[in-house]
Amino acid sequence: MRKFMVLLTLVSPLAMAESLSVGAHSVLRLPNKSSVVQLERLDVADYGTLLLPASLTELNVGSLRLGREARIAVVPAAQALRIEAGAAELADGSQILAHGAPGTFEKAAMPGRDLELRLHRLQAVQLSIDARGGAGAPGYVGLDGANGKAGGCTWGQAEPGANGQNGGDGHDGAAGGRVLLALPASYPEAQIKVRVDGGAPGLAGVAGKPGKGGASKGCFVYRTQGGASGKPGAPGQPGLAGAAGAFTLKRL
Repeated sequence: MRKFMVLLTLVSPLAMAESLSVGAHSVLRLPNKSSVVQLERLDVADYGTLLLPASLTELNVGSLRLGREARIAVVPAAQALRIEAGAAELADGSQILAHGAPGTFEKAAMPGRDLELRLHRLQAVQLSIDARGGAGAPGYVGLDGANGKAGGCTWGQAEPGANGQNGGDGHDGAAGGRVLLALPASYPEAQIKVRVDGGAPGLAGVAGKPGKGGASKGCFVYRTQGGASGKPGAPGQPGLAGAAGAFTLKRL
């Protein structure tokens, strides 16, 4: 029975701690062992960053304080994240970042993370949240055509240049996140800044340049004809912008 209780503690999805502090100009990442974390106090000092892992789905805080230009950065994930604080004090320039990841040639862009934020008491000049979608990757650049070999007195006419390859199509941007804010009725809506724009479209791939034709060559009896240049490739098509997310404001 004792061994079972120890194992249960290690794999429990709920982690509890009294307080957590992030120093000024430093970055701290929560471990990804728990899906739910409870803190009596969370303090991120000036220019500090707290990184919340993709595995975290709920963060409950008694007292939350973000210093000047401090950040809570949320790793993109398919599941929504719920953050609730009994009291929150947010200094100038502080932000909650839940934007998606930009795409690469191997992976599609990721959408902004869905976020539910409940602040029962709030003191802040501005509440700023960024849940924009990730930008699409650009299309690949078409390869340039190879140059043709020059003509020769023994093998005759020069080779034509090869055609340039077409550029690849840009990839689509990802959707913005869905943000639900539950705030005190007294907090002014004009001081809320939430961005849920879709990700920017990927740029079209540039067309490959044509290869040059082989040069002509003068021989003792005749002159070989130069090769024709290849044709340029076609540029790709730009991707599509991601769909905008949604923002809902509720009053507590």
